[in-house]
Amino acid sequence: MSRGVATRYWHRVDAERVQCDLCPRHCRMREGQRGLCYVRGCEDGEVRLFSYGRSSGFCVDPIEKKPLNHFLPGTSVLSFGTAGCNLACKFCQNWDISKSRETDTLADAASPERLARTALELECRSVAFTYNDPVIFHEYAIDVAAACREVGVHSVAVTAGWIDPEPRREFFAAMDAANVDLKAFSERFYRDICGGRLVDVLDTLLYLKHETEVWFELTTLLIPGENDSTGELEALTRWVVDELGADVPLHFTAFHPDWKLRDRPPTPPESLSRARRIALEVGIHHAFTGNVHDTAGGSSFCPSCGTCVIERDWYALGAWRLDDQGRCRKCSTPIAGRFEAEPGNFGRRRIPVRLAYGT
Repeated sequence: MSRGVATRYWHRVDAERVQCDLCPRHCRMREGQRGLCYVRGCEDGEVRLFSYGRSSGFCVDPIEKKPLNHFLPGTSVLSFGTAGCNLACKFCQNWDISKSRETDTLADAASPERLARTALELECRSVAFTYNDPVIFHEYAIDVAAACREVGVHSVAVTAGWIDPEPRREFFAAMDAANVDLKAFSERFYRDICGGRLVDVLDTLLYLKHETEVWFELTTLLIPGENDSTGELEALTRWVVDELGADVPLHFTAFHPDWKLRDRPPTPPESLSRARRIALEVGIHHAFTGNVHDTAGGSSFCPSCGTCVIERDWYALGAWRLDDQGRCRKCSTPIAGRFEAEPGNFGRRRIPVRLAYGT
């Protein structure tokens, strides 16, 4: 019996090979071969997905951990991922999952309907596809999102945005929010460090902004000596302001040496503060620091009057100064995001969850 699930985005190259058309890598495979992502491969003469319904683990997190600071703040999210990735980042911070070639990594499993029910039972407002990039388990993510939408649970994609246009439309049509990992602002970095292309990611960001209603925020992991120069940060933030708008939140997070990039030091907190300052000076309304304790860098401020409208200490919310329309209580300026009249109160908890296989 076949272990893979049928997929839609592929075509036959010749009598012996098929090509996956999900992402710009366009892996060409013969019978029995896997693509670079490892979870899509050629079986019975077609491209199939081998991680459908299987997960590397489930956990209830604060939504701010994704990170999403302006999407239902303070609420909880049921997070899960699978294995593999379509990029080859040398600095991967989740390499044990994203670089896995072992099916033992996929120890947990659940049907889309079971995942939606679990989110409801755990009082999670959202389900997040995270830990590894959900574009590679495209069919599973979309089915889970559809099941969640039926019961009023939101879907969140944590992704690098490296996906072809046709599957991209279907994928993001199922999502309510996304955090897109903009890894750097140079083709050199994407080519040499990630094995991808910046231009494709920028195209995804433009698509999200101009052709969808998905709420999205951006994250850049700052690696000393690689993507943290003042010039590159200015160019990145100017592009965001000019092409996406000043209201798109940016998160600058700290790197720690891992996987195949162990010759760089951890990101000093002052580098994150500098990046945040550059973004604000260029015109970004909401810039944040991450993976460090920085109350000011983690809080949201009104771009008009400077009032701290959402105070954060790590992932726990403090003062809330938004009215029930999502406006600054002091000056009535609308704050970009998806807010409700009252914030959630999940706090900093992290709760691992086990789901029985096959449910």
